Amino acid sequence: MARTPGHAAKIMDLGSRMKDLDPKSIQRTELVDVMGVPLFTEISEIWGSIWDFQAKPDDLLICTYPKAGTTWLQEIVAMVQSEGDPQKCDQAPIYNRIPFIEMIHPVLSGLKEAEAMPSPRTLKSHLPVQLLPPSFWEQNCKIIYVARNVKDNAVSYFHFHRMDQEMPEPGTWDQFLENFIAGKVCWGSWFDHVKGWWEAKDRHPVLYLFYEDMKEDLAREIRKVAEFLGIELPEPVLNRIVQHTTFDNMKTNPMANYSTIPPSFMDPTVSTFMRKGTVGDWKEHFTVAQSECLDEVCARELEGSNLTFRTQL
Repeated sequence: MARTPGHAAKIMDLGSRMKDLDPKSIQRTELVDVMGVPLFTEISEIWGSIWDFQAKPDDLLICTYPKAGTTWLQEIVAMVQSEGDPQKCDQAPIYNRIPFIEMIHPVLSGLKEAEAMPSPRTLKSHLPVQLLPPSFWEQNCKIIYVARNVKDNAVSYFHFHRMDQEMPEPGTWDQFLENFIAGKVCWGSWFDHVKGWWEAKDRHPVLYLFYEDMKEDLAREIRKVAEFLGIELPEPVLNRIVQHTTFDNMKTNPMANYSTIPPSFMDPTVSTFMRKGTVGDWKEHFTVAQSECLDEVCARELEGSNLTFRTQL
């Protein structure tokens, strides 16, 4: 993806600007209801601008529920678009290469980053389907969605709350899980999110992927991405992309692992941004009662949707 010199300079300056912020100014945010969905207070304050965001026909949107494999998919897409050239992906952190449209921060506005980016743009969002700016539908933009089983997703989101010092205070695991199941976390209900996008794929150009499928056969899922984007991947290129985007390589890649964010914002001593990247880690956190309860909720909430998830491989 092409970047102007001005855009590159702004990217290079971002890390130092974040480091210049007074750590005492960093506070855990509160959630505010926006059209029935809990979002950061800061997002609610600029919601009109987000809703009015003007998508372009050649925009590609990567959308997920938080901690469902977003960064993994972003790096895969970037590698596919760059024809497997890792040097093109190593020019800047992933959060600058692919703007997070609804994110607002003292030194970063995803909306402004997106608006300043030359086409074709690849963008990111965690918005549920009903909150997506209408222009994405009007312009018939391609969207790639990845969903992760509810148990592993909950565990990953809990640890993210612990390490990200701007997320709401998670409380204990028991407290967080209760709020998660009730949809009282940022970006709302996991159930509504995965169902809403599952239904949207029947009406719009949405490629719906599963985290567990990616763990099972990464090459197969990368081929799906390339086909969806209309890009041919020779076998050597595919193999380079697979190697570049394995969990071990992603975890040690500073352009993908968020280690360029100062620890006053994301504290790696609490939990790393990329923690385990496995299927089934939920077994280390859930009690039998919690697992059975969530199984019942999941069966009820997903009934009639033909949407199924694997909680182990």
